[in-house]
Amino acid sequence: MQAYQEIELARRPPHGVLRPTSVQVERELEVLSQLMDNQFSVPVLGWRFGLNAIIDLIPEVGDIATTIVALYILVSAVRYRVPKITLARMGMNIAIYFVGGLVPFAGDLFAIWWKPNIRNLNLLRRRATVSAAEAKRGRTSDWLFLALIVGGVLALLFGSVALTFFFLWYVATQLRFGI
Repeated sequence: MQAYQEIELARRPPHGVLRPTSVQVERELEVLSQLMDNQFSVPVLGWRFGLNAIIDLIPEVGDIATTIVALYILVSAVRYRVPKITLARMGMNIAIYFVGGLVPFAGDLFAIWWKPNIRNLNLLRRRATVSAAEAKRGRTSDWLFLALIVGGVLALLFGSVALTFFFLWYVATQLRFGI
């Protein structure tokens, strides 16, 4: 019995957590991030961009649509049981992308450079603790933490829409009374 315990202790890593060294992420997540961030190339310069850059050209609606797609990868990360700090980092990547994309013209260039889906997919690959086959569902605490992150991103989203409508209303009332 003692020999068996010694063998078990020898197999355990020193930090006590077993993590796979290489996790295969679902192919659909890889395709989605590639399509959204790196699908097209500028021939002479070699710069890559994806559908995010094209969809973002539609004011306000484009930012909302591409942010929702980026949130899909974040939701998928819960199933791979990434640590909560990584979920928070992924949420920050999306929030930075969304806020940066709100700046007219410069935000579109920033969105091409930032590539939140590729960033988040790389974080997912590095920090996933279970394989795709084992990733049937996440833990309840992870889902609650994800709800907080998504709630924060949605607050940014609805806040920007509300500010846009308030600004347009203010300009419209000032023009009407100014004449």
